[in-house]
Amino acid sequence: MKLAMIGLGRMGGNMTQRLIKGGHKVVAYDRDPKAVAAAAKIGAEGASSLEEVASKLDEPGIWWVMLPAGPITEGVVGDIARTAGEGNMIVDGGNSFWKDDVRRARELGEKKIHYLDVGVSGGVWGLERGYCMMIGGPKDQVAHLDPIFQTLAPGLGTIPRTKRAKAEHEWQAEKGYVHCGPAGSGHFVKMVHNGIEYGIMQSYAEGFDVLKSRAKEGLPDAERFDLNLSDVAEVWRRGSVISSWLLDLISIALAEDSELSKYSGRVADSGEGRWTIDAAMEEAVPIDVLAAALFARYRSRVEESFADQLLSAMRFGFGGHVEMPQ
Repeated sequence: MKLAMIGLGRMGGNMTQRLIKGGHKVVAYDRDPKAVAAAAKIGAEGASSLEEVASKLDEPGIWWVMLPAGPITEGVVGDIARTAGEGNMIVDGGNSFWKDDVRRARELGEKKIHYLDVGVSGGVWGLERGYCMMIGGPKDQVAHLDPIFQTLAPGLGTIPRTKRAKAEHEWQAEKGYVHCGPAGSGHFVKMVHNGIEYGIMQSYAEGFDVLKSRAKEGLPDAERFDLNLSDVAEVWRRGSVISSWLLDLISIALAEDSELSKYSGRVADSGEGRWTIDAAMEEAVPIDVLAAALFARYRSRVEESFADQLLSAMRFGFGGHVEMPQ
């Protein structure tokens, strides 16, 4: 299939490469000409404007937007809507607020343009491992884009298959992508995914802080342990019930530097944790752990700890996120 990739940063650039390797044709656009040139070197067809993108697309045009959530995505989606023809599909693969998706789908529907929201997880490792995708939007358009989703997704891989009521799920959940429902549902599911991520990361970070602090002065000598945290992380990866990809990243970071000296410990949040709490308040659902994990990130910007450095290390490991100094 042929599609446009709008935004060629860490995620958009890698997704472009994976799509081209999978046999798709990609028209690449970014406000940075160097990013467009880099995409062209791996086989994409570069464009210097949205108008040029439109001229290079087949009908119905497919516009995949991979930009930071908020005003940037809002503005670009509006610009595409003024350029795209009827029947075109705009896919927001960023981390937009799900209620914005509901509004955009309604507004674009009045122009006979289809809108899909795709929550994407996979970070900088997605090029190699594939991307987990949570999709919202009209069923017919999701089905039309299925070849694209199949290429981006991890596939069955080596994960044991779960016994399910149906041998093959309609939207290929076992392969790493799922149609969640109408517009907004994809980003809603991804939002909760990230809220859970906050909680899991905080648990690991606090646990390793307890391990590290056992060597503190002031504790009885016989009860002080100078533990090798790299070894602890490594052994927990093997056969433990708390093994995970995040633990893999912890093990890598600690093996490189047990003090995590290059990480600031000022832990950012990208919005989804806050939105998850807002949704829980609307639904009257208690989320003690997820709320505490978000507030811990706020606290890290006032008073840092080893746990916060470990959070920074995990964020860098899966997404290339660099914590900015205050």
